[in-house]
Amino acid sequence: MRVLIAVDGSKPALDAVRMVGRLLDPASDLVALYYSPRDLEKRVPQASRSIIGGAAAAVFDDARGALPADVAARAEFLQSDSAAAVGILTSTSQWQADMVVVGARGHGGLQNLMLGSVSRAVVHGGDRPVLVVREAVAEGRGLKVLACHHPASAAAVAKALGHIHWPAGTEGLVIGVAESLLAGPLPSWLENRVRDPDTASVAKAWQQEHDDEVTSLGGTLDAFAGTLPLVFRSAKPIITQGNPGEKIVATAKDRGVDLIVLGRTPTDPLSRWLIGSTSEAVLGRATASVLIVPVER
Repeated sequence: MRVLIAVDGSKPALDAVRMVGRLLDPASDLVALYYSPRDLEKRVPQASRSIIGGAAAAVFDDARGALPADVAARAEFLQSDSAAAVGILTSTSQWQADMVVVGARGHGGLQNLMLGSVSRAVVHGGDRPVLVVREAVAEGRGLKVLACHHPASAAAVAKALGHIHWPAGTEGLVIGVAESLLAGPLPSWLENRVRDPDTASVAKAWQQEHDDEVTSLGGTLDAFAGTLPLVFRSAKPIITQGNPGEKIVATAKDRGVDLIVLGRTPTDPLSRWLIGSTSEAVLGRATASVLIVPVER
């Protein structure tokens, strides 16, 4: 696997490097460390090229020091004068990275990501999985990972998870959220009108559709887990009901999850503005790191 990590010398960026270091196979995976000096040039407009060059060298040295030794020895350094988002996306394509990694500041809100709106542009503007790291996981223990199922993204998520080298002790969980027009509790207005035979018939059909969906989801999640690495096959899949973004975030918090993995299905900008998307909701609210896997149209 080829992984491009955006770095800037900050603690969140170094946390991202350390997190990724635990997901790599030192024998075969390659890392490129990308840095854009444009932000430094804006903050210190009078800085000479030698100062900027020295800052870039320091950023690369710190990032390389946070990688496993075998990976650090083969790490490549990428730099450009392009705007950050353009530089990351361009370098990702030219270097043929399989995954892009950025760090995040704080918990919640895309505006808090390490590169601000740049990270959002990378998430939505590229065609590779993007890992947004909240913080590094302490050494000496495995990761707790939550893989989210959706019919449209299941294959892409399984492929991405299969490329990752999972450290010893990793606990993989699978979650599916029952969501449909008729899913969820019976509306109060319908409960209050069960005296009407026609309404009672609608209520019964409503509940039956919901029950059938939940039952079917159990088998679907078992099949999905079977396509994932072994670490995801031991725990019983989690079935929940309601708004997918809210349920995924709540489950991850309750279970102490370190990393959430979910797909990003194609949506037009207007749809994202009107109804949002699960990936944006999770990325904006989760306290765990998030791996967003794009799905081709």
